[in-house]
Amino acid sequence: MTFDISKTWCRKAGAREDGFDVGAGFIAADPMFTHEGGGAEESSEASRLALGRFINLMRRDHGLSIEALAEKADIEIGDLLCLENNAAHLPDVRTLYQLSEVFGVSQEKLMGLSGLTHAIDDDYVEEAVRYAAKSASVEVLTEDERAILNGLISVLSESTEHK
Repeated sequence: MTFDISKTWCRKAGAREDGFDVGAGFIAADPMFTHEGGGAEESSEASRLALGRFINLMRRDHGLSIEALAEKADIEIGDLLCLENNAAHLPDVRTLYQLSEVFGVSQEKLMGLSGLTHAIDDDYVEEAVRYAAKSASVEVLTEDERAILNGLISVLSESTEHK
């Protein structure tokens, strides 16, 4: 099969794309993915660390084991383990959607924390990274951790449509 595409058609198609990222490979396969040069990878890893910490504390706050949360969210146990313990792990969109439904927080903001998207107003990412740095790993949430977690829940639960 061959295609006969003229330069004129390409220019018109490019003009329709004006202002949008155009790419090949991963970004073309998943348009929700954005990648910026420079310190983007380091920033994404820090925010994924915060995402993993958030998921861990939310799971514990709900009294769920990893297996129980995986079953409740209908996601793979391995994905959940990677999310909680591996800041280099890039989760898929479905996993984040399922977790947002279980925890009652914004899917868009979880995607921002994961590095799959980049929000114009990403103050919540900085807040989540500060939150992860303040929380210590313990079996039972302390009152301070619960207060920090509740604050982050309210930020992640806010609709992005109103901003």
